[in-house]
Amino acid sequence: MANNKRELFLKRRLRVRNRIKAMANGRLRLSVHRSNKNISAQLIDDVNGVTVAAASTLEKDLGFVGKNNIEAATRVGAAIAERAKKAGIEECYFDRGGFLFHGKVKALAEAAREGGLKF
Repeated sequence: MANNKRELFLKRRLRVRNRIKAMANGRLRLSVHRSNKNISAQLIDDVNGVTVAAASTLEKDLGFVGKNNIEAATRVGAAIAERAKKAGIEECYFDRGGFLFHGKVKALAEAAREGGLKF
C-alpha cells in the first residue's frame, strides 16, 4: 500500500495519464509541472512525440523567474494560451500530472481557458 507522499503522487499521475490516453483521439495534451520554485506548462503531441508550445516561469520575459505563486501561474497560463493560438491549436486535454487541481494548477488552467484554450 502506498503510504508516503511520493508513491501517492506517482499513483495519481498514472491514473490521470491513463484516463487522458484513453480519451485522447489525437488531441494535444497540456501538461503542467510545478516545483517549489517554478511552474511550467507545455503542449505535447503524443502521436509524434513533439512539444508544440511551452511556457515557464524560467523565461525572463514573463518576469517571474524563480517564483511559484498564483500570479506567476496565471501569467504562464496566459502565455501558453497565446502560444497555442499562434500554433493554431484550440483544443487540448489538461494533464495535471499528480498535482491536485487546486491553487496554482487551477490558476494556470483558468488563465489558459480565458486565453482561448478549450479543455
